[in-house]
Amino acid sequence: MNATEEFLTEAFKEQGLVSDEQITEILSEAKSIGPDESTGQESLDFMNLLLERLELSTEEVVGYLAAELKIDPVDVSEVNPSEEIVGLLSAETARQYEALPLGTDGVSVDLALGDPIDQDAIDNLSHILGKAVNPRLAYRGDILQAIGRTYGFDQAEKEKDFFEGLEGGEIKIEDNVRPEDVSEDDAPIIKFVHSVIKDALEMRASDIHMEPLEKKFRIRFRIDGKLIEQQDPPKRLQPSIISRTKLMADVSLAEKRVPLDGRINVKVGQKVIDLRVSTLPTVHGESIVMRILDKESLSLGLPQLGFFSDDQSVFEKVINMPDGIFLVTGPTGSGKSTTLYSALNVINQPDRKIITVEDPVEYEVPGINQVQVRTEVGMTFSAALRAMLRQAPNIVMVGEIRDLETAEIAINASLTGHMVFSTLHTNDAPSAVSRLVDMGVKPFLVSASLRAALAQRLVRSICQNCKSPYEPSGAELAVLGINQEQAAGASFMKGAGCSKCGDKGYRGRKGVFEIFVVNSELEEMIYNNVSIVELRSKAREMGMRSMRSDGFRKVLAGVTTLDEVLMVTTEEE
Repeated sequence: MNATEEFLTEAFKEQGLVSDEQITEILSEAKSIGPDESTGQESLDFMNLLLERLELSTEEVVGYLAAELKIDPVDVSEVNPSEEIVGLLSAETARQYEALPLGTDGVSVDLALGDPIDQDAIDNLSHILGKAVNPRLAYRGDILQAIGRTYGFDQAEKEKDFFEGLEGGEIKIEDNVRPEDVSEDDAPIIKFVHSVIKDALEMRASDIHMEPLEKKFRIRFRIDGKLIEQQDPPKRLQPSIISRTKLMADVSLAEKRVPLDGRINVKVGQKVIDLRVSTLPTVHGESIVMRILDKESLSLGLPQLGFFSDDQSVFEKVINMPDGIFLVTGPTGSGKSTTLYSALNVINQPDRKIITVEDPVEYEVPGINQVQVRTEVGMTFSAALRAMLRQAPNIVMVGEIRDLETAEIAINASLTGHMVFSTLHTNDAPSAVSRLVDMGVKPFLVSASLRAALAQRLVRSICQNCKSPYEPSGAELAVLGINQEQAAGASFMKGAGCSKCGDKGYRGRKGVFEIFVVNSELEEMIYNNVSIVELRSKAREMGMRSMRSDGFRKVLAGVTTLDEVLMVTTEEE
């Protein structure tokens, strides 16, 4: 029942026309009938049965509601809106909100609504239309039929067209599901899941999001950090699509109450792609996120990550130190893992033993010993780290320092001749010091072990295919802190949008960095446990460039735009 139907039922009860027992009985009878397959909508049987029991017509009910709610009624069977009016709402939106556009005066839109009490729906429709909504009342069943008639909605036809649209494409997907686990009925679903993965790879997506919502099953790709909505499959196929994806990821199909993690290996031509799969139970079903792990990103050189030559030389000097701790900081999705793996690739030589402990192991790298955390059997970060040190490594990478125990073992390892790489969640590079101290590490241990911290964010790169010079405004120059003369020597660029970048003007991402290198003076300040404000101020005096300043350099060099840098970095204090 929607809000209006609940209102109507309560009114009937107050007037003594129907009892709670009768309502329960009618609800039970309606459930046994099941949903209306022709519309794909929630069943109307409860309201139809209730009106039949009370010997009321839909016209009488609409008239009663119109008087109570003070909303003009409309007979949608006699309405024939023009194509222009129908085009105000997409078929999907009309079905989602059960709304039929009737006309507009340019300021407001007349909409026939089966649930005019739902103010949230009216607000959403107003936002979608960009105009005020003038609700008109009609019986919900009549509106659903009118939507089907107007938009040509037929569930079977829609599904047929949907699956026919999945044919073709250059990328062929092979997965690791055994043929005996697949039935003939699964073929359309297999085709759909493979099509989603194929499209995501072609569009360079980093993640695939499958999200069950109340009235639809939403598919979104994260491309260059932004979520882009794709064509939604029919809602009733949701359980089949989720089951197929879980089967490919080799996780339990029966378990739907707890989060699950799995992996999918797919072969695309001669290339093998790993997808890390995570499921999460939600109100409307299991939400699935597939992170696409492409090993080609590991072979990126430091310039491709976004390092300019001066920062690159500092970075290479730090990662080639014989001992100490080097931390990469930033929020989830800021590229920390890629930077660390690229650093390991630079120093991965036959005369060095490298061991990593990760949760999970995202990329398998030749020549490196990688350990998977398994907390259920006692293989925690700290337990793995203790065991690793008995293997006499030169370089140790810990996926993330999450607690005091892991931090202390990592610091002790760095003080006994090992170079330790790890990540932390902090907003900037100097904050790595205060984060370790907050965990409980003694300041003198931090000062003795920390060699450097690198903070980073990702900004979208201007598309090389459609970029062109442009003249920045005075306001942009003021933000950048430069004058017209200095701007003349810069390369301000913008992407016009083309087929290669999906008309976005951006393609790929680069890092903006802040490198906090600990020298003797900063080491003494850390030892004396000075405030993070003093530490940051001193580091900037000594030449540490903030992420925003590094971003501004990349704007002047035509790598990215000012909007991108301002979006991901904070203003300097």
